[in-house]
Amino acid sequence: MPDESEKTRVSIIVVNYNGKQFLHDCFSAIFRQTYSPSEVIMVDNASRDESVAFIREHFPAVIVLVNESNMGFAGGTNVGIRKATGEYILTLNNDTRIDASFLREIIRPMVEDPTVGMCASKMLFPDGRINSTGICISRSGAAWDRGMGDPDMGQYDLQEEVFGPCAGAALYRRKMLDEIGLFDEDFFLFMEDVDIAFRARLSGWQCIYIPSARVIHIHGGTAGFKSDTSVYYGNRNLVWYVMKNCPFRILLTSFPWIIGRNCADIPYYLFHGKGRVILRAKIDMLRGFRTMVKKRRSIKKTVPDAAIDRWIHTWNTMKGKEHVGHKI
Repeated sequence: MPDESEKTRVSIIVVNYNGKQFLHDCFSAIFRQTYSPSEVIMVDNASRDESVAFIREHFPAVIVLVNESNMGFAGGTNVGIRKATGEYILTLNNDTRIDASFLREIIRPMVEDPTVGMCASKMLFPDGRINSTGICISRSGAAWDRGMGDPDMGQYDLQEEVFGPCAGAALYRRKMLDEIGLFDEDFFLFMEDVDIAFRARLSGWQCIYIPSARVIHIHGGTAGFKSDTSVYYGNRNLVWYVMKNCPFRILLTSFPWIIGRNCADIPYYLFHGKGRVILRAKIDMLRGFRTMVKKRRSIKKTVPDAAIDRWIHTWNTMKGKEHVGHKI
């Protein structure tokens, strides 16, 4: 680790939408870090709950950026990244509480290895169960949080490479973002972290999971868990990141799983009283196909297909639940 005079500049970005009830715990934890960030930015997505006034009164060191409308997690984070000056960008959900040593632990791999472009943290629910230890993906387009819902028995205490981080508490190298681009704002929220991890992987960047970088995450604090919002964006964006990023050969052989998954989704959500929202999600998913296919042309791919195929599971054979991203 660099000494105090050589500290790496880290910008922390918290996107907020009507999350005033979470902000005291979130920002108090940020300002208790043993390795202090160079700047802390809150991007407010047109909240109506006095979040901005609260931060300005209680945490005056925070740079507050106020959007005129709700730009989602993707758009809100991009506003913060464009303002940030740090070499590394830490994205945090507003309903998180990071350990005092979190920042010191999560930056280590990037300081030590220039090929590491992303770092995933150990995200825990308030009751101690695992929320995420990195993102996994399958041939159907499904993405899930590794270990989600499991008791934390030390089974994920090994520092190792994973496909990508959950952006609810993730570190990104600024150089990597300059190369591959920022979060895709068409996604609005959910799966945008899977998309950016895929683009990073295609360009040869690594993601390292750091179990000592621990964070408590309420999960769904603002958008709600299994709400209409999460069902809609999670299912609409599910295939978008695949159509946009997946190498053609892998995409071609994955079509049976993709079609099967999307057909099975409809009766499942109909049975659970989400018929209208799942149909709207699938229709809008199809409407966005052309846009995602066009975006394939601008994606930089420097690795062979095998480097991507090694991360794609045929089925969800690992412990973990569906990943939709983070809640804002």
